[in-house]
Amino acid sequence: MIKNMCKLSVITGAVLGSALGGIAHAENSMTIVSWGGAYSEAQKRAFHDPWMEKTGDKILMEPKAGQGLASLRSQIEAGNVTWDLVDMLEGDAILACDEGIIEEIDYDAILAAAPDGTLPSKDFIEGSLSGCFIPQIVYATVLAYNDTAFAGAKPKTVADIFDLEGFPGKRALQKIPDGNMEWALVADGVSPKEVYDVLSTEEGVERAFKKLDTIKDQVVWWDAGAQPPQLLADKEVVIASGYNGRFFNAQVNEKQPFTIMWDAQMFELDGWVVPKGKLTDGIKAYLNFATDTQRLADESKFIAYGPARASSAPLVSTHADTGVDMKPHMPTNPANFFNPIKKDAIWWADHGDEMRERFNAWLAK
Repeated sequence: MIKNMCKLSVITGAVLGSALGGIAHAENSMTIVSWGGAYSEAQKRAFHDPWMEKTGDKILMEPKAGQGLASLRSQIEAGNVTWDLVDMLEGDAILACDEGIIEEIDYDAILAAAPDGTLPSKDFIEGSLSGCFIPQIVYATVLAYNDTAFAGAKPKTVADIFDLEGFPGKRALQKIPDGNMEWALVADGVSPKEVYDVLSTEEGVERAFKKLDTIKDQVVWWDAGAQPPQLLADKEVVIASGYNGRFFNAQVNEKQPFTIMWDAQMFELDGWVVPKGKLTDGIKAYLNFATDTQRLADESKFIAYGPARASSAPLVSTHADTGVDMKPHMPTNPANFFNPIKKDAIWWADHGDEMRERFNAWLAK
């Protein structure tokens, strides 16, 4: 919990940002919740460490974002909110905002303008500022394979994961309907731009499950982001879905012989939400700093996720530890963004409970 936060007069994001440099900043403590692993380490190096050095604040990190929405609901209900800032997926943030358990954000008043003066409301990815959600990164759930698993032709498309004859072996897929339903339809001939129109019909849902039926007995289901690279490395599976940042870490830092298939990548937004009652001056100051143009570009020095601000994209450079050019590893790189699926967070907010119930029933058959 934040204690004794210094009081800042907030007029605009630009004023807030300039005020930071001149304030005698008492040491404060804030608890920030994220996903753990390589992603939390990237946040620590890009945002948290520079902030603590600048201000003398102490940031406590908790890797509990996987249960973030449910835990935040419980904290609000109990009247004991111990988290100050939570990393959350766009869809969960929309739900939390609708439930009134997170704060609404005045983006242009709190966040920093771009270096050329472009307001945050015009600089963040179009459609990403949904009222309570502050985007950080664009990430993708993609398919990857172990190069050593195939002596001849290599898989290239989503359809190839359903081709058990051409590419035999176990597949690893996340144990949720999200992504799997969309990929099943794309593999069955539906355009990525039309998947949600098709999924909005009973015939489309049945079509997706029918396609998934064709590989069901060859699927290893995962539920933690660290599992897919490990399953590939151990050769328990030949193809796996997973987060592009996890696969990048395995490829570059662990020297694993993996290749990412960017076909029909499922890209999403991830960012910050502020629990109800926690939008203090100190949190506003941190958000102004941590989501400015340079800081979001800096995060890409440590992990292969694209910054959520247009002004940050030209500043993406090389990996801080390996010197690898990060631009080709960004989900939004044109060479990778040729056939993407934008996960429709609103569709999943409206239909997610029903789809999860049907998916779990299908798994149990």
